[in-house]
Amino acid sequence: MEIGSNFIKNIMKEDLETGKHDTVITRFPPEPNGYLHIGHAKSIFINFGLADEFGGKTNLRFDDTNPLKEDIEYVNSIKEDVEWLGYEWENLLFASDYFEEMYERAVLLIKKGLAYVDDLSADEIREYRGTLTEPGKESPYRTRSIEENLQLFEAMRNGEFGNGEKVLRAKIDMASPNINLRDPVIYRIAHATHHNTGDKWCIYPMYAFAHPLEDAIEGVTHSLCTTEFEDQRPLYDWVVRECEMETTPQQIEFGRLNITNTVMSKRKLKLLVDEKFVDGWDDPRMPTISGLRRKGVTPEAIRNFCMELGISKGSGAVDSAMLDHFVREDLKLKAPRTMGVLNPLKVVITNYPEGQVEMLDAEINPENPEMGIRQIPFSREIYIEQEDFMENPPKKYFRLFPGNEVRLKHAYFIKCEEVIKDEEGNVIELRCTYDQETKSGTGFTGRKVKGTLHWVEATQAIPAEFRLFEPLISDEDEEMEEGKTFLDYVNPNSLEVIQGFIEPNMKDVKPQDKFQFFRHGYFNVDPKYTTAEKPVFNRIVSLKSSFKL
Repeated sequence: MEIGSNFIKNIMKEDLETGKHDTVITRFPPEPNGYLHIGHAKSIFINFGLADEFGGKTNLRFDDTNPLKEDIEYVNSIKEDVEWLGYEWENLLFASDYFEEMYERAVLLIKKGLAYVDDLSADEIREYRGTLTEPGKESPYRTRSIEENLQLFEAMRNGEFGNGEKVLRAKIDMASPNINLRDPVIYRIAHATHHNTGDKWCIYPMYAFAHPLEDAIEGVTHSLCTTEFEDQRPLYDWVVRECEMETTPQQIEFGRLNITNTVMSKRKLKLLVDEKFVDGWDDPRMPTISGLRRKGVTPEAIRNFCMELGISKGSGAVDSAMLDHFVREDLKLKAPRTMGVLNPLKVVITNYPEGQVEMLDAEINPENPEMGIRQIPFSREIYIEQEDFMENPPKKYFRLFPGNEVRLKHAYFIKCEEVIKDEEGNVIELRCTYDQETKSGTGFTGRKVKGTLHWVEATQAIPAEFRLFEPLISDEDEEMEEGKTFLDYVNPNSLEVIQGFIEPNMKDVKPQDKFQFFRHGYFNVDPKYTTAEKPVFNRIVSLKSSFKL
């Protein structure tokens, strides 16, 4: 899959042609503090895809510099997601592998007079930093001697101070118009067990200091990130230069992926998990890669979606219907067709022989004839959708109503003769007759009907659960009302659980099997809730799309 022409690809091509680099090395560097989401899929696609096109390599590297928020669970999930998307990393690496070298580079900065230990609190540092229009104010500890800074930094490492008592700051320029250069913190104290290094360290490098060092240590040629890091590029270059790294990576920014009605914040996604609004990071309503996988979205659809997006500096919101479009395009030739009734209404065909069951032929996928034919049972009792019957229909209602005739998909014409109701007046059963001459596939042309209904044979139908989804957040872009939080905008109707029936030939479905249910859309067998007694189907996407490429 060749990525179309774009500015990053042009930079890489020129760098190779001019001899600046003899190979392309990229990296995908997630912080293991949550599960990956669809926005990360774009970054994975770009980093792995571009390196692959130039015969280069991509490292999977975990930026694990904050033990307070990171967990091995996240490490494992990220590895699984990258592999599921279809990519192979050259090396599996961790920022924590380089903690000793990072410490030595920080010592080098102190010796050069370019870093100092500060006793100011986090709030005081924030206050001293200034604003976008006003310069910052120098810390009273900025003039500490090199010797004192070396001694204090070593004492920090040895655990002689508590959390927040001291930090190490780079000494750059408190009057810089770029606020990122106003003596940023590069080390903080955190007495916490690290998933990779245990209790060896109690000081940890900040991301803005560690990240460029990691790239340089690994010989990364092109460090690709989203545009929110553009203002940090001068700090990135400063760290690489002043720490006297042997290789100099080039940071290049591209537009991040934003999708309408979709939460693209790892912090907010974690809040949804922690507050039990969803049943985990892999809830099918979540835009996480694991959630999309459980919902039934395919890796091919995601890659094709990313390909269509292209690579640019822009980061406007993409219509969520665009991803749905690529899901349909990928599944239409793969997914077997079948019939499922989500809200069943019993129909008794009074003139069909009692006790008789006949098998009818049905295409597995009319768009892919090579998938063959399946057989479905038909008898005196069937289920149809409740919405496919109206006692007093409006004009142009072509489904079933008293006296009307419709076709049953793959079967016969039936005509509604009688409506059975319960004591409250609810319709609970229809009595119909069928015309034996109208069997599907016989070439019958005696008369036409305008409505075709799907159905399942009642005596052999398999009970099934269907899960239908709406956007998890009602409107993330609308202005938040005073006193409300992000969680106040969670859509209470984001999940609808329905009990229905499916064809008996689906009794052996397995988790992650995908089907197109006639008129209802594409569905995936849920791997978490499906049991041997009852399959659970997640709707991946409806059949109709308003999206145009």
